[in-house]
Parts: sequence; structure tokens; C-alpha cells
Amino acid sequence: MSQHGPIAELRAFVTAALVQPVERKHWDPPQVFRRRQIVVVITLIAGSGVLAWALSITPGDPLFYVATLLLAAIWVGGALVSGPLHAGMGRTRRGDREARPIVQSLALGLLLLAIFTLGALAVAQVPFLREPVEDLLDYARVGSFAVVLAITFINGLAEELFFRGALYAALPRYQVVVTTVLYALTTVGSGIPLLVLAAALIGLVTALQRRVTGGFLGPMITHVTWSIGMLLLLPPVLSLAR
Repeated sequence: MSQHGPIAELRAFVTAALVQPVERKHWDPPQVFRRRQIVVVITLIAGSGVLAWALSITPGDPLFYVATLLLAAIWVGGALVSGPLHAGMGRTRRGDREARPIVQSLALGLLLLAIFTLGALAVAQVPFLREPVEDLLDYARVGSFAVVLAITFINGLAEELFFRGALYAALPRYQVVVTTVLYALTTVGSGIPLLVLAAALIGLVTALQRRVTGGFLGPMITHVTWSIGMLLLLPPVLSLAR
């Protein structure tokens, strides 16, 4: 098989995006590290509570917009107060230089979007899996779609700034596992198992990106690409696949 075939290209992409880290350039002094740990614990508790409250609000109620914007403010505020954060650098597919992980992260987000879209086709055939997802989508259908789209974008950025920025930097070890688990646990209050599973998968991918790039920029781009794409594609996919 050619070393430049599609499988080899995909392997090189995955290695550069998720496996081989760039050299770490930033280290927190002990006092900054301790402060960061205290701040992220407080932020995580507050954010989890507000997220559960937001998802309990009736679709179409303007209070939902207030709750989700408050949630974004909590994630961003906690991240910024915790200490210095870094955008990070990515390794190119050829591995010969470093660059901001912009195109690479867009591609990864689109790849995740394709995988989740295929999964939605299967979910649409199973009523007890489809119905909770339909209920979640009601926030976009019943209320202002433009506002929900903007909030989805803002919260994607805010979540990554906190979870793959501040929280990741506050952990001395097992950062990929711990940030993934905690990110998934924040969605348990929704009562939607597929949302928890999606959070775990997205959390794992973005945590691996954080490990590779050393910053929040790559995870932000991947997360927002995926979340905006799902908001736009999921309703028609579920409708057509019934």
C-alpha cells in the first residue's frame, strides 16, 4: 500500500492532532498552581449547578437565555481568574514545524460532525433514544434560533477556556481522563444519556488536543465547529431518518 494513500494520510493527521505533543513551554509557579486549583473547584461547582438549572427551564422561556449566558460567564470568569492561559501550538501533519492549530482543528471538528451525524441516523430509529434528543432541540425550535445559535457558539468557547484551559492546567496528572470525566458529569443533570455520551467523546478529543497543543485554541475551534454543525444538521437528519 502506498505510503501516501488515504489511510496513511489519516494516520498522519490523527498523530499530529491527537497523539504527538509539542514541547511544553509554560509552567505555573507553585502559588499560581494552588490558586488555580481553588478557583476551578469553585467554578466547577457553580457551573454544574447553573447548567442543571438551564436544562430544567421550559423551551421558549427567555429565562433559558439568561441561564446559559450566566453559565458562559461563570466558565470564562473562573478561567480568567484562575491564572494565565495559553492558546497553544499544533504540530503540522509532516511534523516538520509548529503552527497555530486552526485548519487542523477545523478538520477534526468536521470529522467529528460526520461521525455524529451518522450516529444520529441510528438514533432516529430508536424512539427512547430519539425523544430526549428531540426535547433538547426544542430549545432551538421553540425559541429564537439565532439566539440559540449565538449562545451555542459562546458557550463552546467558554467551556473550552475553562475545561481545557484552566481545569486542565490545575491538574498535576491524569489531565485527559479527569477533564473528560468531569466535563461529562456536568451534563448528567440533563437526564439525557446521549448528551452525557456526546460530552464524554467531545471531552476526550479536545483533552487530547489540549495535551498535544498545550493550549485552548485547538479545542475551542474543534468544539465550536462540532456544536454549531450539530445544531444545524441534527434536526433535519432526525426528521428525514424517521
